[in-house]
Amino acid sequence: MANHSYPAGFLLLGFSEHPHLEKILFVVVLCSYLITLLGNTLILLLSTLDPRLHSPMYFFLSNLSFLDLCFTTTCVPQMLVNLWGPTKTISFLGCSVQLFIFMLLGTTECILLTVMAFDRYVAVCQPLHYATIIHPRLCWQLAAVAWAIGLAQSTVQTPPTLRLPFCPHRQIDDFLCEVPSLIRLSCGDTTYNEIQMAVASVFIVVVPLGLILVSYGAIARAVLRINSAKGRRKAFGTCSSHLIVVTLFYSSVIAVYLQPRNPYAQERGKFFGLFYAVGTPTLNPLVYTLRNKEVKRAFWRLLGKDEDSGES
Repeated sequence: MANHSYPAGFLLLGFSEHPHLEKILFVVVLCSYLITLLGNTLILLLSTLDPRLHSPMYFFLSNLSFLDLCFTTTCVPQMLVNLWGPTKTISFLGCSVQLFIFMLLGTTECILLTVMAFDRYVAVCQPLHYATIIHPRLCWQLAAVAWAIGLAQSTVQTPPTLRLPFCPHRQIDDFLCEVPSLIRLSCGDTTYNEIQMAVASVFIVVVPLGLILVSYGAIARAVLRINSAKGRRKAFGTCSSHLIVVTLFYSSVIAVYLQPRNPYAQERGKFFGLFYAVGTPTLNPLVYTLRNKEVKRAFWRLLGKDEDSGES
């Protein structure tokens, strides 16, 4: 028998089988969330206020920071409530909104990281034509395409997922509402939903990742042709932060959405999902601020100090 009325929503089990771990995770998630808010807000502030950061690279970075702020805010408050106390319920409406926004933002980030890889490709491989190719209008168009694809993907996949005949126990073996966990909750035929998720994974995860790898293959060849060691380090330095962010994000996405269906993989997938939802938005601003001299200089200028004092 399946429940079609959803009167009381769902139970997010999360890590309830490890109650001693929940309090630790509460502190970790709360600290990560505060760092995410601080770090990404700082990047947005610097990219807006500092004229020297009014470039395509920082335009896309500010989009990524805004996206990460929304991404964590969609799921972390509910996660903290569930980790802190015994009540782990989420209403059907709340689950629906969380699923829609989480999928929209996750898809948008996949496309946005691909756009950022294209930006770095042009900067390294076509430096003389960079300003002509990556002009402000194209930046806005590429960002709009990323958000439009995210919206389209979420609009297409959310309704069929929510229409599944869910089992009466309503227990989601996860800490948030997402497609794989809701498919596992269904007591009916999920063949269509699984095919839809597989096709979406190819177009939203595999294809963008392939384009990123092709871009970095071309970047690596261009860097190796540079005779000066200093020039090679500078060229690599313009891409290293983005490459780290791509590695962190896609490794967790692949672990969550392309894992085999067995209990061990499902348990492991919850930890990868936690890192995907909480860890990567926390690490992204740290990677860009700690490794980027321009961002650090902009920070010192915002505080009213000169660049030399910021570097010392």
